[in-house]
Amino acid sequence: MNSPTTTVAGRKTPWAWTVATFFGAGLGRPGPGTWGSVAAVLLWGAYAAFLHPSPHALLLALLAGVALSIALGVPAATLAARESGRHDPQFVVIDEVAGQWIALLGSPADWRHGLIALVLFRLFDIAKPFPARQLERLPEGWGIVFDDVAAGLYALGVASLLRVWI
Repeated sequence: MNSPTTTVAGRKTPWAWTVATFFGAGLGRPGPGTWGSVAAVLLWGAYAAFLHPSPHALLLALLAGVALSIALGVPAATLAARESGRHDPQFVVIDEVAGQWIALLGSPADWRHGLIALVLFRLFDIAKPFPARQLERLPEGWGIVFDDVAAGLYALGVASLLRVWI
């Protein structure tokens, strides 16, 4: 089995691997998906802590991040998967970043809400309830990314309900 740094015919497209691993977060062990999710939450938290955006500005920044992570993530995941010779390599975590940022949409910028979104997203990402598992069957990067988009939407829904109740 190839390691994340071994590619088919030695090729590695630098921009795609940088995006796919979310600047190396996907190379963390154990559980690269968790490292990608944690990196996404930390980036969200740092943005909120250092720039003190309004809730509206935080929402817009997250929406922009989600759009960018999907738009760049699908082709990056496709290239990294092809070049590694794997269908859905664990080191590709841009999908976790997109899903995690979806789970954070509308969350107040504090550690408690960040932790709730993180735990919920990881649970739904691992469990892959319908239709998330079926989305994995989409071709190449589409399947890699969109099952996590679905997990992010599930986590967003539950987190939103929890915000109403707690």
